[in-house]
Amino acid sequence: MSEHEPLQPLSASQREALEEATTSYQAAVTADAARWLVARGLGKQAADTFRLGVVGNDPFPGHEKFRGWLAIPYLDRDNAPLTIRFRCLQEHDHRALGHGKYMTLKDDPPRVFNIRAIHTAVDEIHIAEGEIDAMTLTLAGLLAIAIPGANGWRAHHRRMLAGFSRTWSWGDPDAAGAEFNAKVMRSLRSAKGVRLREGDANETYLAGGAEALHALVRPLELAA
Repeated sequence: MSEHEPLQPLSASQREALEEATTSYQAAVTADAARWLVARGLGKQAADTFRLGVVGNDPFPGHEKFRGWLAIPYLDRDNAPLTIRFRCLQEHDHRALGHGKYMTLKDDPPRVFNIRAIHTAVDEIHIAEGEIDAMTLTLAGLLAIAIPGANGWRAHHRRMLAGFSRTWSWGDPDAAGAEFNAKVMRSLRSAKGVRLREGDANETYLAGGAEALHALVRPLELAA
């Protein structure tokens, strides 16, 4: 899909299938998956808010290779799924086993995670590099979307976020994350990059709680 090609609306049958899959996976959350989420500071509230699930033993067509993986639906403003991404919960060398840590369905166009935040936020919004970070920021009181991957920023994202007086970019503390922040700031005059030091946003939260995240934004707000 071209960077400038608009997303095509989903058909009614596609929406029904996604809703059925999301509901099924929500009901299939395992104890191991729940522990994995809790270890990242994402408990039942996160699972309910973002409709997280696990691909069970009876996956939907096209999802067979994701059995046992975390299912992360991309929800619209009405809480209905637009697509699902999958996260491997095993701690192993993902690439050596022929898959990524996160996987997208074949031919699925790139989308923004947690677009409800765009409709809920008032003057400012946060932009994370991954879904787990966006969930963490949102539950910490910093409404956030995610642009999956350091190379995921697209030209149309600027139009989606043009109405905010301030945007905060939370690229990971590495070279790819620095480039992510740079892309966002080049595209949005309202953007400032948040300097992470203790790992990504989720790791920062685990180390110091919500206050650790707010403390990184506060000096930037005063300087604005």
